[in-house]
Amino acid sequence: MKYYIIAGEASGDLHASNLMRGLFSKDPSCDIRFWGGDAMSAVGGTRVRHYRDMAVMGLVEVASMLRKILGNMSFCRRDILGWKPDAVILVDYPSFNMRIARFAKAHGFKVFWYIAPKVWAHKAWRVRPLKKYVDALYCIFPFELGWFRSHGIEPRYFGNPLPEAISRAGIHPLEGGEGVRRIALLPGSRNSELKFLMPRLARLGDMLAADPEFSGYRLTIAGAPSMDEAAYRKYLPEGSSIEIVSGRTYDVLGSSEAAVICSGTASLEAALIGTPQVVCYGFNAFTWWVVSHTVRVRFVSLANLILDRSIFAELLQDDASPERISAELERIVFDADVRKRMQADYQELKDKLGGTGASERIAGDIYEEVTRL
Repeated sequence: MKYYIIAGEASGDLHASNLMRGLFSKDPSCDIRFWGGDAMSAVGGTRVRHYRDMAVMGLVEVASMLRKILGNMSFCRRDILGWKPDAVILVDYPSFNMRIARFAKAHGFKVFWYIAPKVWAHKAWRVRPLKKYVDALYCIFPFELGWFRSHGIEPRYFGNPLPEAISRAGIHPLEGGEGVRRIALLPGSRNSELKFLMPRLARLGDMLAADPEFSGYRLTIAGAPSMDEAAYRKYLPEGSSIEIVSGRTYDVLGSSEAAVICSGTASLEAALIGTPQVVCYGFNAFTWWVVSHTVRVRFVSLANLILDRSIFAELLQDDASPERISAELERIVFDADVRKRMQADYQELKDKLGGTGASERIAGDIYEEVTRL
């Protein structure tokens, strides 16, 4: 069988890589062509585009790269037609993949969507094209099942793939870290995210360096695999004590007493690893105005959404100031009751998401669907 997979960002690359392992296990002679990153490349197949050439978020940011986005989309359509896969597998990344779903279905290809788009947060109108153009929709959060069913879609749920990804990767202590007390900084994997959060983290570093309570703590940026170290370094003053460790997010989180995290998959990863956290998120002023008037969920963090309550603080837009972040860090680092309560919430979260094996089960379901059709 021939599978064409499209993942447009770091988290999609991670989950798609494990899905590919499952496909190769079920269908050893299969051929996979994909848009993704280093994690998918390490599994096998043929990469068409790296996701670093695709990832963009925010209205202003998308507008500034519209020509490149349209060029990628046009090339993707031609590539699918030329390769003629047995299945097109779309992994999250709805702004791009929704259009590809429509195109692929119109040309007779079977379409599978892995990691359902978060239409329950906003853009609920996207349910209609999902019903029309997608043959099977795979959710990774249990609360999504009821929402999609109430909108006329019967989704499929085989568990969440993150426990498997963390288990597969393992957590290894950082070298030279004996006796070092760390606070992890995860400012994101997109330039727009770094532009918002990195200046605040740089100022936070200066504040904590002057705070006797945080004497002996080291701030460590977990650099995303898709970003060069220079992308982070340019926001830091010369001689900054903030260190950067790239491509080892789980190790940084596992070696840290607390974390400041740009909302996204990394926040859920921190919860599963057990690192107390504060989430910070924001956009440019115009995009934030639009988002604040269209998003219809109580929380931006997946862990808070899954448990439907605030298990850690979310500091959004202007609230994500160095002063507010510092105050929240003081609370989660030094208040034993806060840490104990957060760990109990983390355990409840793990119980809800289940154990490992989700990717292999999803791969098996896709294989059965393709061979039956």
